[in-house]
Amino acid sequence: MARKVAAEAAVVATNPRYPLACLLLALISGSLWAAVLPADRADVMYHSYDGGGVKIDGPAVLVRKSVTDDVSVSAQYYVDEISGASIDVQVNASEYAEERTQYDIGADYLLNKTIISVGYSNSSENDYEADTYSLGISQDFFGDLSTLSLSYAIGNDTVGKSTDPTFEEDKRTQSYQFSWTQVMTKNLLMNFIYHAITDEGYLNNPYRTYRYVDGSGASYLTEKYPETRTSHAFAVRGRYYMPYRAAFGFEYRRFNDTWGINAYNMDLGYTHPINDHWIIDVHYRYYSQNEADFYSDLFPTADFQNYMARDKELSTYTNNTIGFKVSYEIDTGWSHDWLEKASVSLAWDMMSLEYENFRDARQTNRTPGTESLYSLDADVIRFFISAWF
Repeated sequence: MARKVAAEAAVVATNPRYPLACLLLALISGSLWAAVLPADRADVMYHSYDGGGVKIDGPAVLVRKSVTDDVSVSAQYYVDEISGASIDVQVNASEYAEERTQYDIGADYLLNKTIISVGYSNSSENDYEADTYSLGISQDFFGDLSTLSLSYAIGNDTVGKSTDPTFEEDKRTQSYQFSWTQVMTKNLLMNFIYHAITDEGYLNNPYRTYRYVDGSGASYLTEKYPETRTSHAFAVRGRYYMPYRAAFGFEYRRFNDTWGINAYNMDLGYTHPINDHWIIDVHYRYYSQNEADFYSDLFPTADFQNYMARDKELSTYTNNTIGFKVSYEIDTGWSHDWLEKASVSLAWDMMSLEYENFRDARQTNRTPGTESLYSLDADVIRFFISAWF
């Protein structure tokens, strides 16, 4: 199931499409200048994730264009080529290869100091189909020093199983987000976000299993999840601009859900220009969470409780990420009639995950429950070219 594998990798990687410094700048600056349509631009990117036995790579293309003075439209094409097998799959199955394609279209409408945004996204693969519709509104206040943004999205997914053509389940997701951006001083920009998500339907992965004690060994059965989940996240982000054109970025985020998971992450970033063309970004991220109420690495019996899961992303673990990004702004003096500016960027994130209660069940020569605790290292690389018209 490529979508779930890719989504899992994306969460682990803190969004593999963008480095943290760029992500903060896009979120905060985009909110600040909500009463101005996004600039006309085109981006072409190659992304790669490699870690834990799984490799995900592929291209992405984004194009945005103003069609009138108050309407801007955008389109994006994104591909995940997934190969290999994570530790979950290696225990019970062999390696596989899948492809996930995603299409996004959107439009922004400018009305005085208000922007209304609509969007549609489709993600498709051989055993998973997802459609998401979104609506957002942003409004400037207090002399354009404050921006309030509200958004709502609804998703309808169809979950299949490649080994069983008759298997088909539905999942429905609703997302609500509130964001307040505030200019604190001439150098400090702050962003406060509340995000709530509700899921209902088939929420687990039909390929994943939990394990339980069976005599002197262990046996496996398909995981059993609740059919509802509600999560809440609160985040504070900031960006402080230095007199010499550099900037510090930071974020603190708390997360909790009705499955019993409590998590937080802290992010620090620094952007430094060199001469007129080079920009260097560095960032560090720490993430920590506890296990879900119905998670266990090894259950005592097959029907120990109503819900049973062994997905490592529901276990207790920590993640440390260090990232670097180098950008070069291309001199476009020869093409000002049609090209405003252009840049080439290379970003690399190095991640280290330590699981505190998920064990390496591939060690079949050891008694179940005594195997080594699992850990993994992963690399996320993005190379992209951007042009503004």
